[in-house]
Amino acid sequence: MEHLTGMAIFAHVVEEGGFSRAAQALGLSKSAVSKQVSRLEDRLGVRLLNRTTRRLSLTEAGAAFYEGCRQLVSDAEAAQAAVSHLASAPRGTLRINAPMSFGQLHVAPALPEFLLRYPELSVDLQLNDRTVDLVEEGFDMAVRIGELPDSSLIAKRLAPMRRAPAAAPSYLEKHGRPQYPHDLANHQCLIYSYLAWGREWRFDGPDGEVRVPVTGRLEINNGDALLAAARGGAGVVMQPTFLIADDLRAGRLEQVLPDWCRARRGAIYAVFPASRNLSPKVRVFVDFLAERFGAEPYWDEGLE
Repeated sequence: MEHLTGMAIFAHVVEEGGFSRAAQALGLSKSAVSKQVSRLEDRLGVRLLNRTTRRLSLTEAGAAFYEGCRQLVSDAEAAQAAVSHLASAPRGTLRINAPMSFGQLHVAPALPEFLLRYPELSVDLQLNDRTVDLVEEGFDMAVRIGELPDSSLIAKRLAPMRRAPAAAPSYLEKHGRPQYPHDLANHQCLIYSYLAWGREWRFDGPDGEVRVPVTGRLEINNGDALLAAARGGAGVVMQPTFLIADDLRAGRLEQVLPDWCRARRGAIYAVFPASRNLSPKVRVFVDFLAERFGAEPYWDEGLE
């Protein structure tokens, strides 16, 4: 890398017309500048400058070499300007990972407005229900739901999230409506594979948290597919309201055990790698989602 430094200093000497003025412009001593140019000449095996006490001039080799050095300095300055430009305003491509159901229902519909606000940004949204490694897989940020494992990632809360048990009216007419959490032992419960406590549902009662082991003949690793099974009368499902709110409002599903679910809340988070300098494109998208979802998300409107 030292020869690159020497090339940049040589270009400054030529442009400033001497060692003293170049040293002043670079904040170096005159001897340090002269030494760098001499080392560069020794490395190249040619004289680049004709030196006299009164003036400095380029040799033929020096003139040819200067053109390359000038381009090097110009490219470096352009690269620095591009980085500074990106650091000061949201530009480039924002790569986002989000859970399948939440991404389809609530992230993707938000993108047209976001792209209108920031015309110099592009978005690459990848949806899946596994936990991705943001750094290894090249994501700028991810949306994650529920309890977050300990990690080096930074998390910002976007919105509250609550889960509610529900079932189709046809299922409840046939099998009855559970009155207490432990009544679920007598029901078919639909299990979500990716939920860490999927076979142990959690409720809030008068005496605190109640954990209920549940069983069922159907286990699925996708919330939309699980919801379709619940609509068809396959059993009781425990899903976030951001997913089942429309079905509850339309009567396709009915919430059960409502008095046992009012206090149990989780959250929806934006997570991104730790950095002293959060990129503008991540910052504006996180702020945009927090503003859009809010402390009382639109999907919970009209629900008890």
